[in-house]
Amino acid sequence: MLAEILKENNVNNKGMRFDPGARTALAFVTLRADGEREFMFFRNPSADMLLKESELDLDIITKAKIFHYGSISLITEPCKSAHIAAAKAAKDAGVLLSYDPNLRLPLWPSADSAREGILSIWETADLIKISAEEISFLTKGEDPYDDDVVRKLFHPNLKLLLVTEGADGCRYYSKDFTGSVRGLKVDVVDTTGAGDAFVAGILSQLASDFSLLQDEGRLREALRFANACGALTVMERGAIPALPTREAVMNTLLKITV
Repeated sequence: MLAEILKENNVNNKGMRFDPGARTALAFVTLRADGEREFMFFRNPSADMLLKESELDLDIITKAKIFHYGSISLITEPCKSAHIAAAKAAKDAGVLLSYDPNLRLPLWPSADSAREGILSIWETADLIKISAEEISFLTKGEDPYDDDVVRKLFHPNLKLLLVTEGADGCRYYSKDFTGSVRGLKVDVVDTTGAGDAFVAGILSQLASDFSLLQDEGRLREALRFANACGALTVMERGAIPALPTREAVMNTLLKITV
């Protein structure tokens, strides 16, 4: 089903692998009254945990403009080794590495192992997207709204660090500039997928023009686009079904600027 959804949306899924003995992981998402969610996962083990380095399609990875990943693939072997090998192949080929830690504590053996695992690949990323809660977690309780705290997470090779703040939009940090871009005020139905939509928004803009990273004005425009992607996603139930088209995002931005 998921392979078909990718195909229907013109996503190349030829690097996708099916495991003969394991099923796709299940996540049960419980919605609170305010549209925020809680997760329960069923893996034991799921197909993604069993991805081996030998199954990687390095041709797709090394020809990509951007290689995007999370931290859940670092929890168990053989997937951890496959993840590290894929990221290394991408880095060696000059591909931009984009990292969304996407903290899901119930999947890790402990909070300490989660912190250690997430930070173990921190220095290799060119772009990192992180939430305020994740900053608090990684810094063991420091203030995520303090620029000095956030700057501690900025490593020397990082091109862009993005901090998402839900309805309030996002903050951005680069070597040369720092700022924030306001979010869009919308009626929240379900926040599932909002972070992914934001990332898809900024990466789609970046993929067509990497020079955005050096131009604060154009970066801010791209982040307005990403914020709109996230905002439109929370207005509907579900993750994939709620993701907006580029046209819907552009129409929303036009209405705001008029």
